[in-house]
Formats: sequence, structure tokens, C-alpha cells
Amino acid sequence: MKTILITGGTRGIGRATALLCARKGWALALSYIRDQSVADQTAGEVRAAGGHAATFKGDVAVESDVLSLFDRAEAKFGRLDGVVINAGIVASPSPLADMTGARLRRMFEVNVYGAYLCARESARRLSKDRGGNGGSVVLLSSAASRLGSPFEYVDYAGSKAALDTLAIGLAKELGQQGVRVNAVRPGLIETDIHASGGQPDRAKRLSAATPMGRPGRPEEVAEAIVWLLSDSSSYTSGAILDVAGGR
Repeated sequence: MKTILITGGTRGIGRATALLCARKGWALALSYIRDQSVADQTAGEVRAAGGHAATFKGDVAVESDVLSLFDRAEAKFGRLDGVVINAGIVASPSPLADMTGARLRRMFEVNVYGAYLCARESARRLSKDRGGNGGSVVLLSSAASRLGSPFEYVDYAGSKAALDTLAIGLAKELGQQGVRVNAVRPGLIETDIHASGGQPDRAKRLSAATPMGRPGRPEEVAEAIVWLLSDSSSYTSGAILDVAGGR
């Protein structure tokens, strides 16, 4: 049985990943930022699917919350075998010239600073030279990192490009410590992140022009993430895997 920490693990791609892990009988530590009822529901679904679950509230952009999250997850389950760095935000469509400083700051606080904090703690907890047992770290990037998202989310796209670089560099740092680091770049996936940016129909609307002609499902992204967490991907590290329907 593996123990996996998933940030933003109670909704969307995080939730789908947790449920797929649960079907393998794994233990899941799931972080969330505000909606306890949704977190409790996801934890119940994980248990019903055959896994173990614990939920922890916290903001990945706050260092003390990240430290507490990792501490509590390890205290609950005894160890960590993998971390999925999934928590992230998007904002309303806008050209860069019209974005406020507050928007930019929050975007990079959550999507870059928060992700780097979680990656740092993963390195500290999993690395064999620091007392860990090795493991796998999966970063949730986005196809936006290579498309740029002009007139919509160039801030979001840039924040995800930082995770591509992090996957490559950290994989090299931790390769001798038994830790694999990879990134998954989803494309237009049907999750509520689009609604949070004011475009609930965005995935369906834009996916009509993609090679596959449809949006992706969270479960399709979860399959890639769980493969990277599993021993089946034992020689894969520093990879960036697109799950974007050919987009």
C-alpha cells in the first residue's frame, strides 16, 4: 500500500486521482482550502472505493500551512510514498495589460511559490539521504505553459511553465535519492476551475477545435498521474507528459 499526499485533492483532477488511487487500496492525504463539506464527501468516496483517507485544511501559499500539512499527513499514515502537487488557481480572462498587481501576486503565490514549497517539503521528506524511503512527485502543469494563453491567462500560463522547469531540475537533484519527479500537462479538462475563472463552458467550447474534438475528463488525467506514482514508471523521471487531446 502506498501513501500519497494530494494538494487540492478534493475536487477536479485531484479528486479523480484520489479515487483511482483508492481503487488500488492506497492511503490518501488530501488537502483543501475552504469547503469542508466537499472534502468530507471526497474522503467518504475514497473509503467507499477501497482506500484510506484523511483531509487537511490549508493554503499552499502559506509556508506554515504547508509544513503542517506534511507533518500531519506523516503523523496520520506514518510515511509518504508520493506527492501530487495539484493545488492551483486561475482568474478571469484578461490581457496582461489589464491585470492588477493583486491578481498577479496571488497567481504566483499559489501556483509557483505554493508549488515550490510543496516540492521542497517533498524533497525533504522523501529523499533517502534525509531519512525518507524515496518515492514519486507529480507536478500538475498545463498545456497553457507551451501555448501561452494570450488574452486569457498569460499569468497562469507562466506559472505553469515554472512547474515544467521545476520538474526537470528537481528530477536531476533527487535522482540519486530514490525520488522521481515528473509533470503532467492537462489540456481542456471538464472541471470547475473554468467556472472559477468565469467561463464554465470553456472546456467544451474550445475543445471543438482540438484534434480530438472533445474536452478531456479528470479521470483521463488521473490515469497518467497514477501511472507516474506507481512502480510501473520506475525509469521515468524529469518527464513532462501531455494529456491534452493532441492540442
